[in-house]
Amino acid sequence: MKINQNTVLQGQRVTLVPYTSAHVPRYHEWMQSEELQRLTASEPLSLEQEYEMQRSWRDDADKCTFIVLDTERWSGQACADEDCMVGDVNLFLTDTEDPTLGEIEIMIAEPSYRGRGFGKEATLMMMSYGVRNLGITKFEAKIGQENEASICMFKKLHFKEVAVNSVFQEVTLRLDVSDQERRWLLEQTNHVEEKSYAELKLPAGVLET
Repeated sequence: MKINQNTVLQGQRVTLVPYTSAHVPRYHEWMQSEELQRLTASEPLSLEQEYEMQRSWRDDADKCTFIVLDTERWSGQACADEDCMVGDVNLFLTDTEDPTLGEIEIMIAEPSYRGRGFGKEATLMMMSYGVRNLGITKFEAKIGQENEASICMFKKLHFKEVAVNSVFQEVTLRLDVSDQERRWLLEQTNHVEEKSYAELKLPAGVLET
């Protein structure tokens, strides 16, 4: 999705940046992990396939993705994005009958960053972005039954379990964004600053085409 190709969302723990080709080698390295393949129900790809996937994420109108960075390490400009990467967060807008429904995914790929609130803040920031910029009014999350930490986190964010698929061993959680939920969500993310990626990081302010 090109709407966020120049968007940086800077929070307390995490900063969200658009997924560019510079992030692909590190992402590809993560996805060699059998644990991450299992947790994300992903097949291993070649590096070239991963570059193709990155281009589709950028260009397809029904996918929105941000790479999750460690704000403390990144904001000092001391390290490049790829050295501060901790995961990614995605929104799929794939229900053609309901464009206000977004399926949300979060992956904290770096084990040392799990259980420290990075996934929670990244998810809240993506949800807020979806509500404010993409017209989302309903969120779904589909999570493997064994991923108890992720299921627990989404329930803390007011999601309710609505279905269990025993064949795929997957739980579906849902949140309808009422006026009250919208207010809560925007309160949880009122510290987030939106900035221009080109001005902050890319040389000579050049965006990928």
